[in-house]
Order: sequence, then C-alpha cells, then structure tokens
Amino acid sequence: MRINHNLMAMNTARQLGISGENGSKSIEKLSSGLRINRAGDDAAGLAISEKMRGQIRGLNQGSRNAQDGISMIQTAEGGLNETHSILQRMRELSVQASNDTLQSTDRTAIGEEMNALRSEVDRISSVTEFNGKKILDGTLIGKDGTGDVVVGGTVNNTTVTTLEVSSAKAQTYTFSSSDTSLTLTGTDGKAQTITVAAAAAAGDVVNLDFDSLGVKVSLTATAAATATNIAAGVNASTILVTGTGSASFQIGANANQTMSVAFTDMSSSNLGGVTGTTDIATLVADNTAVSTTAKAQVLITQLDAAIVDVSSQRAKFGAAQNRLEHTIKNLDTSSENMQASESRIRDVDMAKEMMEFTKNNILQQAGQSMLAQANQAPQGVLQLLR
Repeated sequence: MRINHNLMAMNTARQLGISGENGSKSIEKLSSGLRINRAGDDAAGLAISEKMRGQIRGLNQGSRNAQDGISMIQTAEGGLNETHSILQRMRELSVQASNDTLQSTDRTAIGEEMNALRSEVDRISSVTEFNGKKILDGTLIGKDGTGDVVVGGTVNNTTVTTLEVSSAKAQTYTFSSSDTSLTLTGTDGKAQTITVAAAAAAGDVVNLDFDSLGVKVSLTATAAATATNIAAGVNASTILVTGTGSASFQIGANANQTMSVAFTDMSSSNLGGVTGTTDIATLVADNTAVSTTAKAQVLITQLDAAIVDVSSQRAKFGAAQNRLEHTIKNLDTSSENMQASESRIRDVDMAKEMMEFTKNNILQQAGQSMLAQANQAPQGVLQLLR
C-alpha cells in the first residue's frame, strides 16, 4: 500500500475532468444549437460551412436584387402602359381628322389636343424613374453598359486619346468654343460648359469632363497649345453615341452572374418613323398636325408604327420580368438546399447531444463518488500503524 501517490484517486480525478469537460461542451452545443462553435470542434467542417454561408447570403441577396429588377421593370412598364393609351387616343383623333366633314377650326382643336398628348408622352419619358434613375429617356445608355462611340470632326494640335461614356444619351454631341470656354451640346438641347484650365505642352494629356452629360474626352497635345487654342481646336467637333443601354442585375451569388435589360428612349422623337423626319415629335410639332386630311393619313400610319414600338418594348419588359420571376424561384430553392446542407454540417443533433450530456452528467456524479472512495483508501494504512 502506498500513500505518497494515490493512483486510484489520480485516475478517478482524470476521468472526472474528462467527463466534466465533455459535459461543458455538450452544454455549449445544446445552448447554441450548433455542433461547431469553434474551429477546434471540426476544422474542415467549419471551413466548408463558412463557404456555404457565403453562398447562402449571396443567393439571398441575388434574389432580392432580382426582386428590385422586377420593381424597376414594372415601373417602366407602367409608364409605357400610359404611353400606349395616349398613342391610341392620338390615333383615334387622327382617324377623326381624316374625315372631310371637319372644318379648319375643328382640325385646329384636334391638333391642340394632339400636341398636348405628344407633350405628355415626352413628360412620361423624362420623369419615369426608379431609385433616382431615369429609365425611359435613354440616359441609362452606357451607365451600366456601354455605348458605341464615334468621334468626328477636326481637332487641331491635339489627338483624341480616349472617350468615355458614363451616362450619355444616344445622340450627337457638338463642341463649340469661346476663348477658354468649351460647350458640349446634344441634339436634345442639353448642354454643359467647362473651362480649359491650362495650356499644354507637346505630349500633355488634357481631360475634358462633361460630367452632367456623361461624357469625358481625353486629348493628347501633338504640339504646344494655349488653353484658347485647345478650345478652338475642338470647336465644331462631334461625338456620336449610339447603341441601346441596359441595366445590369446581379442575380447570382458569384461574379458575372448578371442579367441585362435594355431601357431605350421612349420619347415621341423615337417613336414612329425616322427620327427628325416622320417620328411623332416631328409630325406633331404644333397644332397643325392634322390640318389636312393628307397629314392625318400620314399620322395614322406613323402612330401605328409608334404603337408597335411601345408594344415591342413592353414585350421585352414582360419577357425579362418572367425570367426574373423564375430566377427568384430558382435562387430561393438553391438557398433552401444550401441551408439544409450547411445545417447538416454545422447544427447539432439535439437528441444525440442530450444523450451525450446525460451520459457525461452520470459519469461526473459517479466519478465524484468514486473519488471520495479513492481518497478514503489511504486511511487503511492507519490500521497498520496501531
């Protein structure tokens, strides 16, 4: 018998510590509902589940993005619905004006209403917006996509190095200069004037930033030029921005999982026939739009074309909305399945863990009792000393 080292008590104490530690872990898992609370619980499982959590949050945000996209499309489609109604009314008036029973005063009255309706089409195009973004006036071109850019004209002593389009409307822009001031004007009448700040030496780059129009031009001086010469050199040059812009929706959890929807200019100048010739804005420029039967007949044809233009755009919006609705369903299903997978890795099985907790609790109570017994064993040595 030994009294310096009570091996029985030492072993019992060690086992008691193990059961106590395991019991504490069980309590932590039962209280959090998670099998993995720290990397030490399951390093590989933690790494896998964190990747899954990133995908789950990405899928959920992608679903919300798609819902925002639907809201944006519905806003635009709502505006075009009213444009459709206006064009139908204008066509009705054109048919009425084609009748020779009308007097000139009658035609003037019809022309006044036609002109007012045309103005409303333009107003709808210019004011319809979503989250501060105009969506029916063509200014989404290049904002979330790119436009086709062509530079024309003569630029003295400088060479156009780059031309960036950030939110430019599809149209032609023309430069005009006065001393060191440079003005860029679009065919829609909107303009911005900037000042050429300094002279340039050969090889210097001069940036002309027309931020309100969404156009930035970088010029490289081929020879020394004053600010006035630079402005004069760009004078009468033109920029032509073409192409259909689009809004890009991030509809997935990963990079480049996007969908684009075109938002074109739906003002009266882009509806009907050729812009500047037989479009609705040109034909209904004043109260004389239906002053003759012949004009009314031409207008009927172009209004039919305008109605087709609006119908085509609404059809594209409808197709995009249907696609986004299916996208949302798919994203939600993927998120649900991913959460189920993550749960199987990270969540605790409450029944199994409760069984472990009960086992460790019993072992701890038994260990405490046995430790007390083991500590009493050396007392037997006293019997030998009597």
